[in-house]
Amino acid sequence: MGKYIKFLLVGMFFGIVLVKSEAVSWYRIFEMFKFQSFHMYGIIGTAITTGVILLFISKKMHLKNTQGSYLRVPLKEKGLVRYLVGGSIFGLGWALCGACPGPMYILVGTGVLSMLIVIIAAIAGTYFYGIIKSKLPH
Repeated sequence: MGKYIKFLLVGMFFGIVLVKSEAVSWYRIFEMFKFQSFHMYGIIGTAITTGVILLFISKKMHLKNTQGSYLRVPLKEKGLVRYLVGGSIFGLGWALCGACPGPMYILVGTGVLSMLIVIIAAIAGTYFYGIIKSKLPH
């Protein structure tokens, strides 16, 4: 259990950064979906840029993941409809509840206990998708 403490600490740091940057604020998310503010797009763009740079550095340094294998990004099937539909469903859920998956847990930590309903619904939706995945056109 002790080897996972670093993940807990990184998660707590991530939560603090998102709260302080107002990325978990419903009002900031609402502004983003109404294209009234660049704030959230700046945060998302910074996260993507940082991820790309860190992945590039990790590959160049031949770093390994927690299972001991080298980092690699699996290739994905090309397709437009699947990403449009999936992204739209994700975006609608984000707009309706005011939080994407990471901030849902952060909001519970800040005392917004109604987010527990959203977390339960997200887990149920993921479970349901797992059941019907083989029947969907991929």
